[in-house]
Amino acid sequence: MSVERIWAPWRLEYVETAAEQGGCIFCDKPAAQADEENLILHRGQTAFVILNLFPYSNGHLMVAPYKHVASLTELDQRELLELMTLTRDAAEWLTRAYHPSGMNIGVNLGRAAGAGIEGHIHIHLVPRWEGDTNFMAVLGDTRVIPEGLRRTYHRLKEAIGE
Repeated sequence: MSVERIWAPWRLEYVETAAEQGGCIFCDKPAAQADEENLILHRGQTAFVILNLFPYSNGHLMVAPYKHVASLTELDQRELLELMTLTRDAAEWLTRAYHPSGMNIGVNLGRAAGAGIEGHIHIHLVPRWEGDTNFMAVLGDTRVIPEGLRRTYHRLKEAIGE
């Protein structure tokens, strides 16, 4: 049996620069006021929804508070409520736009738990489809993303209705 290679060259930029990145994307991107350029899909009063620049599947997005905190316990009731409400809304938008078979929704707290940006809490939403978990994704840490981020952004903006 031969093993075929699936190339994912867009991930190289992340791999090469992950340790060097200064600042915080969850603070810097909203402050830039360039939502489409920075892939910010929706802004709430205390939290926002942004596409993941290095997605695990089409539609992989994140919900983050504007406040730079590392844990849920550092958010007040209003901030926590909006974070969860936007997570629910984002799941609905993904369902409308992509009709996934399921969805992973999760928070990685701390580097040991897999947090790439451990200083600013954020919630990942990753749409999933029957058969999308195979040995390449599980063992090879390689995913095939068939849709470009700009197309994903516009598809989700349509689903949001903004």
